[in-house]
Amino acid sequence: MAPVPIARKLLPLLLLLLSGCASVPLDLPKQASEALADNSATEFGKSMAGWAELHGSASGFYPFVDGLDALGARLEMANRAESTIDLQYFLMKDDAAGELISDALWRAAERGVRVRFLLDDVFTTAPDSGLLKLNAHPNIEVRLFNPISRRGLHALNFLGHFRRANRRMHNKSFTVDNAVGIVGGRNIADEYYQLKDDSVFADFDVLAVGPVIRQVSDSFDQYWNHQLAIPMEQIAANKKDDDALDQLTGIPLSERTSRIYADAIGTDLVRRLSSGEEPLFVADARVIADDPGKLQRAVGDDNKQLATELGRILSDAESELIFITPYYVPGKRGIEFNRNITDKGVRIVMVTNSLASTNHIPVHSAYSSYRRRIVDSGVELYEVRANAGKEATQGQGPEHLTLHTKLIVIDRKSVFVGSLNLDPRSIDINAEMGLLIESPELATRIADGLPTALENTAYRVVANDGKTMEWHATIDGKPVVEPNEPLSGRWRRFKAWFLRIAPEGQL
Repeated sequence: MAPVPIARKLLPLLLLLLSGCASVPLDLPKQASEALADNSATEFGKSMAGWAELHGSASGFYPFVDGLDALGARLEMANRAESTIDLQYFLMKDDAAGELISDALWRAAERGVRVRFLLDDVFTTAPDSGLLKLNAHPNIEVRLFNPISRRGLHALNFLGHFRRANRRMHNKSFTVDNAVGIVGGRNIADEYYQLKDDSVFADFDVLAVGPVIRQVSDSFDQYWNHQLAIPMEQIAANKKDDDALDQLTGIPLSERTSRIYADAIGTDLVRRLSSGEEPLFVADARVIADDPGKLQRAVGDDNKQLATELGRILSDAESELIFITPYYVPGKRGIEFNRNITDKGVRIVMVTNSLASTNHIPVHSAYSSYRRRIVDSGVELYEVRANAGKEATQGQGPEHLTLHTKLIVIDRKSVFVGSLNLDPRSIDINAEMGLLIESPELATRIADGLPTALENTAYRVVANDGKTMEWHATIDGKPVVEPNEPLSGRWRRFKAWFLRIAPEGQL
């Protein structure tokens, strides 16, 4: 008798394990709630009323490029909150940024502020005990979106319910008193606020005030009250007595974290914005967001609200499109889109990560297979130099640089900023949101600053006479041409080659 292959021997065991996977019930009762309807009694609300008298239906915006400014603005907003804080994020980590946000929420709740905190579950590494501690405060409610059961093995629970668990909420917003907010690409972890000693994450989000905040809150409410938003106590009830949740005395901050707090709220930009000295960009704007039900429906064009609407807007471009995205997998439709746009005489500039700078090698593997076609479609393609961290931070940061900015500039007239990556996962699988800001002033400021930024931090990727690519840059005042993936070693290149086996539709 021929021996039975080991895979066949293990298959029944695997099926048994998967069949016993625990799931999270989605039909348990929970209290619905909405954003603050009348914020006229709060200082932020009064400021918004005064803004409306001056600017009518237009909103105000300010971009955050520096991570410490972006963190300080969030902390200062929480410090000044009087009625509500609503925040929605893809991930949170157990690090200094996580501690600082948790502390700010706790202190606001101690003043009587209602806090609603919505987190996606899968990549959040903040411990359940910490989230339960926040949730235990009578003025704070934490919900996890589309969570994985805590019973049994986490990995098996994910695999056993892969079709549902693979669909994630990627939205990112922070709103105070339904009057002021921040929307963009940053999550709650040290790397997004340039607090890492070994790398720089180049990211981007915007402060927003005015009527558009009501739309941000409406989108938040949709997700908060959705079937997939599960109260924390229903997910991890078995952990509620973990050290009596530290006796609920507050969020202890380390000496390092306390220093970061002082530095963040004390930046010159945060001070100027708080005092009203820094003028905002005045513009009409609107939220473009996926419906949370997207995650429960089959992947298809009918369910891609954000991508579909944004695609229509981009197709009407008349002169120039600038895309800055950490992950770019265009697929055949994306290449066709590029050709249709450039054939009209519209310039397309695409800025993304190089192999050496990316933090997701499988995505780069899929992207690299399109690189020649991207360039041949008329796109000006740039990849970030992994050793340009100091250049990106005017000498203040570590050397290694990773791009995480998600930004589109349209005809130097409008800007789209949000959570959307230009890859199948963001477009087809996950839920996303962002702001379309109709500001020629902001758009021109970003576009005008791009050439210098690219010269200092990126390679121009061009096709040579053969079938290969070249990477061109000016480094230390000298022209440089690289024939292979620059600054990446053999092992990283091997991984990029091998990981081409990953299914493109999941990247």
